Amino acid sequence: MFEKRSAVFLYAVSPVHMGAGTAVGLVDNPIQRERHTGHPCFAGSGIKGAVRHGFTAIGGEMALIERLFGPESGSANLHAGAVSFGDGQLVAFPVRSMREGFVYATCPQALARARRLMAMTGVEVDWSIPSVGEGRCRVSNPSLSTDGKLYLEAFEYEVLEPDAIGTGDASAGLKALAADLADRALPPAEGYAFFRGKLKSDLVVLSDTDFAWFAEHATLVEPHVRIDDDTGAADGGGLFYTENLPPESLLIAPLLVSRTRAGNGADGALSADEAFLSIRHVIDGTLMQIGGDATTGRGLVVAKVLR
Repeated sequence: MFEKRSAVFLYAVSPVHMGAGTAVGLVDNPIQRERHTGHPCFAGSGIKGAVRHGFTAIGGEMALIERLFGPESGSANLHAGAVSFGDGQLVAFPVRSMREGFVYATCPQALARARRLMAMTGVEVDWSIPSVGEGRCRVSNPSLSTDGKLYLEAFEYEVLEPDAIGTGDASAGLKALAADLADRALPPAEGYAFFRGKLKSDLVVLSDTDFAWFAEHATLVEPHVRIDDDTGAADGGGLFYTENLPPESLLIAPLLVSRTRAGNGADGALSADEAFLSIRHVIDGTLMQIGGDATTGRGLVVAKVLR
């Protein structure tokens, strides 16, 4: 039974290829997606495996690996690990904008799921999630729009004015939500100051339907070609396409921790509090590599553990 619960924000600083393993469409190497929403996601097993694999490289102690994550299969002293990561859910997705370069797009569904996950892990949040219909949007920064219209990729969206009655000033609520999200999701280091500010000012809420379209069709798809060693030219059958989650994407995943199990009655068990502090100390604010194509600079994400 897990005794400590928290949530981890994962912010992509490079394209990330967390592969699905099978392809049924035009893209040869698609990324993982949730079945019911179609949103890109990170499998919890993939997050845990990546953290374990690079644990010492990001500052962890070798002696803690088996205690926190469990021994390798085939070990004579098998026991369960103390750390579990859940699946990473999409919170905000970068979409090209006519103004300010790009915006952080989100939707009521994504915000509500993030709020629910944080509440489940004991993190207090006071978000007023705005409602929005298809073809419309709410913006935290009025300068993103032109004559009341927001232009994302080749699409035009009507910018909703603050509510006059009922729910109050929706734009003020969205600004507070964006500010809280930026402070929670990104590290306090100076290197992330620009992106914290942009997330606060350029968060855009689309309808669930419109957001799902961008989450499916606005990812980064790269062509790759295999070179023939003899000719030095492209191999005729070696062209393939790989999908990546674009940089500046933001996801959230649950982090669950129990006391460590030494196995076979061995000494050295850590309490749940000690185990949680051990993993948080290593990954909080740390740049990590997850997913495939590491040798081509893919998979760089920065983690932020909520306190």
